[in-house]
Amino acid sequence: MARISGINIPSEKRVEVALTYIYGIGLALSKKILKSAKIDPDTRVKDLSEDQLNQIRQGLETFRTEGELRREKASNIKRLKEIKCYRGVRHVKGLPVRGQNTKTNSRTVRGNKRVTMGSGKAPAAQKT
Repeated sequence: MARISGINIPSEKRVEVALTYIYGIGLALSKKILKSAKIDPDTRVKDLSEDQLNQIRQGLETFRTEGELRREKASNIKRLKEIKCYRGVRHVKGLPVRGQNTKTNSRTVRGNKRVTMGSGKAPAAQKT
């Protein structure tokens, strides 16, 4: 297994996909890094030379990944909570932050048991 950015990337997978195991690296960024390093995306990680791995590591240095990115995200959320803005309050309460509906979705987040939404009309058996 190759170790990049403190992560063991799987050796049996294609390099293009294996790089996505690093937090902050998606498929598009993975392709961009491999293109700049002039490495074929279809090669397996186990077939890479040490020189090619070093080129990938150098390509990753320009991007924030793993711990640095996690710390930045956490500090951004912490700042929102401290200034008590709407998004920060939603984070504190554990509710959806980006404007999603909460009447029918995110029930488990709100702690509700599954309650079927109905018209509110009493069942036919109780009318008599």
